[in-house]
Amino acid sequence: MAKQKAASRTAAQPAVKKKWSGHKAAAKSSARKTVKSKARDAPAAKAKPATKARPKQRIAISHHREEDFKADGLRAYAKYRDLGIADATHGLAQAHVIRLQGPCNPAEVSKLHYHDVEFQMVYVLKGWVKTYMEGQGETLMKEGSAWTQPPRIKHLIMDYSDDVELLEVILPAEFKTVELAS
Repeated sequence: MAKQKAASRTAAQPAVKKKWSGHKAAAKSSARKTVKSKARDAPAAKAKPATKARPKQRIAISHHREEDFKADGLRAYAKYRDLGIADATHGLAQAHVIRLQGPCNPAEVSKLHYHDVEFQMVYVLKGWVKTYMEGQGETLMKEGSAWTQPPRIKHLIMDYSDDVELLEVILPAEFKTVELAS
């Protein structure tokens, strides 16, 4: 019986070698060579410019502490808990938990504006918020809802619950907010 197994292995080996050599032949197809030669002949003007390397990011760990909510952010009617992302990413991104202070005062809150950002995402951790976004209209976001706001989209907060908490992630960490005439 040992002789049969040895014979089977010997018979299987050429099949493996044949399959492998076929793989090498496919990798060296003439179509692939044509593509490579075209890429090498491309003018130097179309070469992609080298991008500046970003500093190495650090780990950011943030544990919930009530004393970390500060009234020192963009909105006077909100408290912010910075999650340390801006420092850890050297300004690549910012993330914070926002508590909008109730009750909502539409005269203070409902101001049409946009942010000069590359990316903005909001997730409702608790409560609800009613927003208006250009091209989307009015939307009620509840606990568990998330949305992105494209760069420079005009938007406003219309109303919110007294207990609303939002997680907001923005790129880059430093950005300009422009208020618009209603």
